[in-house]
Amino acid sequence: MTGALDEMDAPPSGETVAPTASSAGSGRWRMLLGSFVLLVLLVSGLFWFLTRNEESTDDAFIEANVVQISARVSGYITQVAVNDNQWVKPGDLLALIDPRDLELRIQQAEANLSAAKARHGAATQDLSVVTTTSRAEIGQAKAQLEAAEAKVDLAGKDLSRYQALFGRDEVSRQRLDQAMLDKKTAEADLRRVKEQLAAAMSSPKQIDLKKEQEAGGQASVEEARAALDQAKLDLSYTRLISPVAGRIAQKNLDLGQLVQPGAAVMAIVYGPPWVVANFKETQLRRMKPGQKVTIQVDAFPNRKFKGHVDSLQPGTGARFSLLPPENATGNYVKVVQRIPVKIVFDESPESLMALSPGMSVVPTVELGSPHP
Repeated sequence: MTGALDEMDAPPSGETVAPTASSAGSGRWRMLLGSFVLLVLLVSGLFWFLTRNEESTDDAFIEANVVQISARVSGYITQVAVNDNQWVKPGDLLALIDPRDLELRIQQAEANLSAAKARHGAATQDLSVVTTTSRAEIGQAKAQLEAAEAKVDLAGKDLSRYQALFGRDEVSRQRLDQAMLDKKTAEADLRRVKEQLAAAMSSPKQIDLKKEQEAGGQASVEEARAALDQAKLDLSYTRLISPVAGRIAQKNLDLGQLVQPGAAVMAIVYGPPWVVANFKETQLRRMKPGQKVTIQVDAFPNRKFKGHVDSLQPGTGARFSLLPPENATGNYVKVVQRIPVKIVFDESPESLMALSPGMSVVPTVELGSPHP
């Protein structure tokens, strides 16, 4: 009986039952609720993006100080004292260049210095002799001049006296002629002595010439001494010495190799490393020196290093490239620029020994952390 009633109440086959008002309202409510939740999520995501306290980038690498070791003299390598990646200390021998050519150059420079000293000594002696002789000649000429002037004066007085006596017939004509001859002879001697004094007085020109020769000899000595010092300095360059403590890198050196001045033969990586992170310019609004940084190194995924922002480069990487862009020419397409940020590790130097220049890192800057 009940089954018959159910069959009577069921709708005919192929007919659709119209939804009730309550079910339609429930569907609209669920749509509104879903839209609201989606809107809340979008607003929350936008708020987090605008107010997040961290900035990160995967465009970051390890950097370190690298000193290039270059040859300063040419020659053949006779000893290589280090291996690849070896730790060296300041003053350690890295390599040795054959010193024999430079040792011969030192001997030649020493011989040139001895010859220059000999020439300078001879010039000094000539100057002393010329100076002494000149002074003696001038003194002698002045003394002879005084004597000659006295003889002329005496001969003149004698001639006057004999002329007076001859006028009174008290002396002979012969005696008067002799007095006149004596006066002429005395005057001739005076002229000769004056010429000698003038010649002696011109000797300062010879002294000046000797002084110039002596000065030139002194300059030759200094030049030869400088050449000797340079030869000794070049000899010291045959020993390639480590200037810092660090690890050998890029060793390009073998026994018997001919090296030329300025040719880099190896590099030394020294000092604590740091990070250069190329952040987008839109990430730098709140970034300041001193903020804390968590550094994830790709080579050590299970370890996080601590550091802080040291400084921001005053210019984009593109601006300091070899060929900076010229936006005033051609079509302009705006591109978000990147600015290098230097990040310094807060770890001890011993814990950073495994970090090498060029390693990829991912730094995360805590924008809300204190900064000076």
